[in-house]
Amino acid sequence: MMRTLELGQGWSLEDLWALGHRRARLVLGERARERMERSNAFVRNLADEGDAAPNVYGVNTGFGALAETRIDAAEIRTLQHNLLRSHACGVGPDLPPPAVRAMMALRAQVLALGFSGVRPVVVERLVAMLDADVRPRIPAQGSVGASGDLAPLAHLALVLIGEGEADLDGRRMPGARALEAAGIEPLALEAKEGLALINGTQMMLAVGGLAIVEAQRLCTLADIVGAMSLDALEGSGRPFDPRIQGARPHPGQAASADNLRALLAHSEIMESHRDCHKVQDPYSLRCMPQVHGATRDALAWARQVLEREILAATDNPLVFVSDEGAEVISGGNFHGQPLALALDTATMAVAELANIAERRIEQLVNPAMSSGLPPFLAPRSGLDSGFMMAQVTAAALVSENKVLSHPSSVDSIPSSAGKEDHVSMGSISARKLAQVVEHARTVLAIEALVAGQGLELRKPLAPGVGVRAALGTLRTAIAPLASDRALHADIGRARDLLADGRLVQSVEQAVGPLR
Repeated sequence: MMRTLELGQGWSLEDLWALGHRRARLVLGERARERMERSNAFVRNLADEGDAAPNVYGVNTGFGALAETRIDAAEIRTLQHNLLRSHACGVGPDLPPPAVRAMMALRAQVLALGFSGVRPVVVERLVAMLDADVRPRIPAQGSVGASGDLAPLAHLALVLIGEGEADLDGRRMPGARALEAAGIEPLALEAKEGLALINGTQMMLAVGGLAIVEAQRLCTLADIVGAMSLDALEGSGRPFDPRIQGARPHPGQAASADNLRALLAHSEIMESHRDCHKVQDPYSLRCMPQVHGATRDALAWARQVLEREILAATDNPLVFVSDEGAEVISGGNFHGQPLALALDTATMAVAELANIAERRIEQLVNPAMSSGLPPFLAPRSGLDSGFMMAQVTAAALVSENKVLSHPSSVDSIPSSAGKEDHVSMGSISARKLAQVVEHARTVLAIEALVAGQGLELRKPLAPGVGVRAALGTLRTAIAPLASDRALHADIGRARDLLADGRLVQSVEQAVGPLR
């Protein structure tokens, strides 16, 4: 069912995800419209003063290093269109549709806050494009995250004025044709409106916000799949005792331990080795609450930063209107550093979910570690190689994640003739996070396959009730390995189970809501 969200109000990252995936739509409420009209009236008055008006950045001056260059009053509208054309310098692969839609929604949100001085019609046209699913083609590379995501947002705004390229109904076409097909008039920009469309952090916020929603879902999946591995490896549930968690009161650790206890409850496998000689499990099993929980806590902090940014005015200059009068003030709210640091932290946190999962895969396939399971869980050891290469694939992804986890936010290259002498590189932080999330999902899918095979080899003993539900769902899509086969398709199907929510849903039906 399509939900309705009001512009100018706070949203959650789930709201942003719904907007990106066409499960929510936007409306411009009366309060937001009034705020916009008041600030726009002030900008219009400045523009109408013509050459008698003082220099106001972006209204009657050039941009960046050209901020001291005065623009003739007759050229103010041309200035705004030229800004979009000159800044549309993006390269590389296109952003995916959900990220483009999220960017459009976030840009409409910034303008609706009423600090940008633009007409309400600018927001109305963005909303109309979202409703018709006219998606500008936005190359992913070209932003350094300083005056915001200038190049990506310029590609977005070009379509609004009937230029650039857009996707509509599965076809790529010129922006003007896409607007015509959707029954939307191209917009003729007024003073400051071009600048207001491209100053801000909406690309890094859109890509990073969608990735954090997926990353937080991976935390629950990591607990489920990790529990599958622990039961398959005849591990102990004692390290998840609530008294241990209470002695180190990190909320993420407690949440993961709660999940693991629920998943492993009533395990016949665990009961069968209760009095064995083994004293402690390897860290990749024993320390799941501590590692998974640290990721949870880091992502929770990053979410707070990004959700604050959803309600932030990141334009420049900003227009402040009060009963005492109005003023335009230049500042730096477009700088992406708060997001860049949060997204880099999130990237490292998600990489650790994959890192520890790959070690559990190694525990399962290595006969020196796997508590009596056959080498590589192969049905006919030697004739079959089993899951030997699945672990190698996981290792390759984990290694790539380590490179991607180098923080972009510690880099800065001056731009705009030194005017923009410190930049955040936040768009790169966001894109890296999205890549690492996808890699981590694949590593967890591989672990689910390998752990599932280990659980098959423990039969007739049954695993914990939650693990049993997870295994049953896995088997609806993927048969146990009876002899060697190409595992590529199995990994893809396992990824789908993790991505579409079926695995979590089936487990929660068995054990109740997980955290």
